[in-house]
Amino acid sequence: MSAPASASATAPAATATATATQTSTRSDEENLLRGLNKLRNEDKLTDVTLIVEDLRFKAHRVVLAASSDYFCAMFADCAMIESRQEEINLYGITARAMGAIIDYIYTSLLELNADNIEEILAAATHVQVREVIERCTMFLETKIEMDNCLAIAGMADIYGQMALSRRAYRFICANFEDFTGTPDFKELKKDQLSFILSSNYPIDVTEQELVRLVCSYCLDKQMEESDIRDLLRLINWTHISYKYIEELRQLDCSLEEGKRLQLPAGYYNRIKQEYLATLLKGDGSLADQTALQRGPTNMRGMELSLLKIGGFEWKGLTNVIMCFSPSKMKWYELTSIPHIDQFLILSFPGNFGTAVLNNELYIVGGAYDVCLKEYIHPFGFCYCPLRDAWVSIAPIQLDRCRFSLNAVGKHHLYAVGGIVEHDDFSEETMRRVSNVERYDIARNAWTFMPSLQENRSQHAGVVVGDKLYISGGIYLANILATMWCFDTITETWHQLASMPTPCCDHVLVAIDNCIYACGGWRESVTESRVLVQHIYAYDIETNVWTRETQIPAPKFYSGVTVMRRTIFFVGGLDSTESIDRASSETMAYNLDSKTWWHRKDSWDTPNDVWESTCAAIYVPMFNS
Repeated sequence: MSAPASASATAPAATATATATQTSTRSDEENLLRGLNKLRNEDKLTDVTLIVEDLRFKAHRVVLAASSDYFCAMFADCAMIESRQEEINLYGITARAMGAIIDYIYTSLLELNADNIEEILAAATHVQVREVIERCTMFLETKIEMDNCLAIAGMADIYGQMALSRRAYRFICANFEDFTGTPDFKELKKDQLSFILSSNYPIDVTEQELVRLVCSYCLDKQMEESDIRDLLRLINWTHISYKYIEELRQLDCSLEEGKRLQLPAGYYNRIKQEYLATLLKGDGSLADQTALQRGPTNMRGMELSLLKIGGFEWKGLTNVIMCFSPSKMKWYELTSIPHIDQFLILSFPGNFGTAVLNNELYIVGGAYDVCLKEYIHPFGFCYCPLRDAWVSIAPIQLDRCRFSLNAVGKHHLYAVGGIVEHDDFSEETMRRVSNVERYDIARNAWTFMPSLQENRSQHAGVVVGDKLYISGGIYLANILATMWCFDTITETWHQLASMPTPCCDHVLVAIDNCIYACGGWRESVTESRVLVQHIYAYDIETNVWTRETQIPAPKFYSGVTVMRRTIFFVGGLDSTESIDRASSETMAYNLDSKTWWHRKDSWDTPNDVWESTCAAIYVPMFNS
């Protein structure tokens, strides 16, 4: 036992030494800069004078050369006349910008604002001071907004800052609907619009609307036939139905409010020609419109990906959302669930409801464990992958955790059951206020709905069409097998055939006209937990359950979701009593081939995880 104690005692000492060394190094650098700047200000040992717009800046050649590739080449090459001159004139930059750059070289201090940023970036690019260029681009990246995005994109193009250019154009695409309503849309150059259309950056308007906007732009610019053809060839015609092409004749192509401009016949014929040419190439019209209906507004630059949301890892509960990119075959950190301001200590939420609606991820409710006490909360958040941004939504009316959250149609979320925290919580209260709530995204409000007769928690829910299906769970310490259906049109509940076995902590997924119950556990006669060994399939038309397949390695608390026609099981806890129970395995069952597969080197999560939630959602491909 002495060896581990010694190792653990040494580690803090080593860390302290490393920290002290780093602090000492930073202090030495600051002292050196202060000394050099003092020499400059006192005009001691200065050996060169830079003249910019009749202003003179005294400096040390070696200091300038160490910070600038431009000055290093100038002073180190004996063939350069400037290497022997005491005074050097610089042209094409402003004195204000050069003064700021020299001050930065000697002090590491740089004040950037909207008034001086372009001057300093231009000068830093000219004299090749990379640290100043990086500071400028970082500053501009944080300032990209609707009223300056095009200007920043143009600035980035001029000075060759490709990363900044990509960031600005991604912002324009992600907010294209709003951008087209600004004067900047008319100011776009043809090359800039071509880049937007060819970049494959995610865009927030449909491909049909993109056709209309391109036509409006061309009409406003009175563009040549060849330019119109070049732009229209960048449209993803396979994402547009022929019905829309016919409707184009009647569309308003004016960019000005209050004016109407019908699409000219020449434009319509060109569009039809491009569309038919695409079909003749064999690409064909998008046969299955399901992806467009359930996925993002536009498929450009988006990839259907697997999310692992929260859960427990070896460090404890995490609020990180990991994403698996099938094209890159790797996991990466996408975002983190926002903290709740009311909880001042560092604590992450768990047992929340998750749902995907209109390709946005909703996280609602849940609980925080603080000193072994569970605090349930009502707060909700919505994450938009297109803009990589979270917004708060209205809190649910009853604080709840371990409930189901499902999206119905394009406008509603349904929260059912769960453990509820209420000032006057009782079965009578629950019946009075209802254990079902509906969220309306347009109104940003929750409404109580007809109650489910059997309240439950740790159950599963899934939506098929306009019907919500609920199965299993725990009610008054009993594990349930019952299944219910809520018709969202008539707002009535109907009991259906029970599952083959009582089950909780499972997941329901729907494909075609079947519902699949995946994972979970039940209690044995000795009240010990027993893993459900099979996936069970429920046929909606016949109201009959059947055994679909045996799970090769069932686990407690796996995250489960369906992506296209494959069911994924992520992580979980083995049924053994060993300490090392947690798993990083991602197992998958293909419903077409009726086979299981496991690809350890790619699909497995970076860390062991359990009690996570999984979802399939379209995310921008550049994120990975």
